[in-house]
Amino acid sequence: MDLATIIGILTAFGALFAMLTLEGSNVSAILLPAPMVLVFGATIAVGIAGGTIKDLLLSVKAVPRAFTGKTQKPQVVIDRLVEIAEKARKEGLLSLEQEAEKVDDPFLRGALQSIADGADGEDLRMSLEDEIATKTRSDRTASKFFLSLGGYAPTVGIIGTVVSLTHVLENLSTPGKLGPLIAAAFVATLWGLLSANFLWLPIGTRLRRLADLEGERMTLIMEGVLAVQEGSQPRLLAERLRAMVPAEQLGKAANEKSGGKSGDKAADKAKAA
Repeated sequence: MDLATIIGILTAFGALFAMLTLEGSNVSAILLPAPMVLVFGATIAVGIAGGTIKDLLLSVKAVPRAFTGKTQKPQVVIDRLVEIAEKARKEGLLSLEQEAEKVDDPFLRGALQSIADGADGEDLRMSLEDEIATKTRSDRTASKFFLSLGGYAPTVGIIGTVVSLTHVLENLSTPGKLGPLIAAAFVATLWGLLSANFLWLPIGTRLRRLADLEGERMTLIMEGVLAVQEGSQPRLLAERLRAMVPAEQLGKAANEKSGGKSGDKAADKAKAA
């Protein structure tokens, strides 16, 4: 479980409440039902209006993933592909049919089954690339929905403030009420900005990042299984796949392992010279 989004959002709201407390204000001053109903209700409504019902359902289902979702570590994927490459070299490509039955990931399972069935390399690459593109596009739909909410919310907040200010103008005959009424009017703008920057934009950005990471993982699997089909040597396959992943995502142990191999090769070349 990756708690980055939960920690970030809670810290942001904590900073807001700390500011209110330090200024001697009360949290209840911004917890006004009317502007909150308008900002959250109208923002979500116009977000739905800009898409389809299927987009809404997909986005709602994606909310838990935004807070707790994570992708498989690249090094775990590489190690699994190396194991598959070793099995293929020892027992042949037909043995991958049995290996596919042990795999939980439907993408990897389908790729292995295709190899065992004797699929052409180019046709398999095109099929896997299409599957990756479709999955990424589907995952990005949810992120686009929440990013659009982040764009609508501030404007909806301003609309709420304008509506409240018209009510203020109706009470000019009672100067004693103007201060509280004006303060309440700007709460709508406040919640428009808060909801956009503390909720919608972080959730949308998080979902987009998860979609990118999942696409990178699937691409890593695709290149790995295609190399297995071509009969790539397991050690060379591992080095090739590690080269496709940023060093910070591989972890210290994997980097040291890769660095050690590079150092050994350099030493061997020096001795040969």
